[in-house]
Amino acid sequence: MTEELATSERYEDARDYTSATSMVPYIIALLVVLPILYLAWLDALALAGFSALVKLVAAAIVYYLVSAAIKINAQWEQAVILRLGRYTRTAGPGPFLIIPIVEMAIMRDMRIRTTTFVAEEALTKDNVPVNVDAVLFWEVQDAKKSAIAIQDYLNSIIRAAMTTMRDVIGQSELAKLLSDRTSLDKILQTQIDKKAVKWGLNVDSVEIREVRIPGPLQDAMSRQAQAERERLARITLADSEIQIAKKFSDAAKQYEKDPNAMKLRAMNMLYESVKEKGTYIIIPSDVVNTMGFSGALATTALAEATKKKKEK
Repeated sequence: MTEELATSERYEDARDYTSATSMVPYIIALLVVLPILYLAWLDALALAGFSALVKLVAAAIVYYLVSAAIKINAQWEQAVILRLGRYTRTAGPGPFLIIPIVEMAIMRDMRIRTTTFVAEEALTKDNVPVNVDAVLFWEVQDAKKSAIAIQDYLNSIIRAAMTTMRDVIGQSELAKLLSDRTSLDKILQTQIDKKAVKWGLNVDSVEIREVRIPGPLQDAMSRQAQAERERLARITLADSEIQIAKKFSDAAKQYEKDPNAMKLRAMNMLYESVKEKGTYIIIPSDVVNTMGFSGALATTALAEATKKKKEK
């Protein structure tokens, strides 16, 4: 997996633009050797073959030296110049010159890049194997260090990210890994950046994209979550029953203090019971007596109202 990522990063590191500026060194070199080629052509017309051959060789050498000496960086590029193997300077965007054969230019792309890396079968603190996918946002901050301090900075940043993520996963429990990704992203960014800064690289951010856990564990977690929801529902129902019981108790105390309130409540219950069409209710005489005179009148009125509805 690492090799595939490293290969893709090498392709990304290549120059991804084609324009007339890439042909400028060759055009300038051609313009420089045109007079020499013209002289060689004159010698060939004069049947001076050896002289024409010398001029052609000289033209080829001049063409190579001029085209190799002129370099052009894009706006997002920097070039590290080494002279006989020793660092001399760093060239920024635009044209610059090097001494052919003696000097060499190592190009660096300074733009922010995205790299996907994976930690497979990593164990959490509570011994759960997980597969974690994450995205690394990074850039070359110091072209000199990236060329001199490390051999392969592309592959190194990927390996550093993978090993760091395994360490962070091993120090975290599964619940935190699933619920608190933001803090883990920050921890990963800080730890990877500590390693990368020595290579001239800067890690902008790390984002955990996906956490995959084994199928049986997913089923167990689903059953646990369902059981937890049922437990909370039953607790809520029990709390509601307790609150209702307390309200009934308060109402009973109020009715005990005021008997008339109890009579009015009984009358209201009777009304609610018989207001629907076709509803009958039988009231014992002792219940009517407990209502008092107003209760009896109310009962009679309700009976008459029910009778009239039937006659209609």
